[in-house]
Amino acid sequence: MMAPGAAYIIMDLDRLFHALADSTRRRLIDELAERDGQTLFELHVRMTQWHGASLTRQALSRHLTVLEEVGLLRCEWQWRSKFHFLELAPLRRASTVWLGAYLRKPGGKGSVSHANRADERARR
Repeated sequence: MMAPGAAYIIMDLDRLFHALADSTRRRLIDELAERDGQTLFELHVRMTQWHGASLTRQALSRHLTVLEEVGLLRCEWQWRSKFHFLELAPLRRASTVWLGAYLRKPGGKGSVSHANRADERARR
């Protein structure tokens, strides 16, 4: 039986990992981690000139929207410019909720479940 709210957490994790599955979006996260608070124009210049990415500003804008929808970006308007800021809370939540359970397990490779999976593979 799932705990109340667990389904929402799983859906959030699915959306987060879907957003992170794209290499362009991961590069955008890296760019914002290096230099936070960039405009679409600044990000486009850095992506095309520094990383050799061939994408339009419209495509880049779509990638930014996906990151914003999962909470990895926060946007602020200053006059006519929209600045993008990296938000790490969703990554921390994923680490705590899902990855943390695996990282806290004692034994790692020597755990019982690992041994059981090794036995299953040997029987195939």
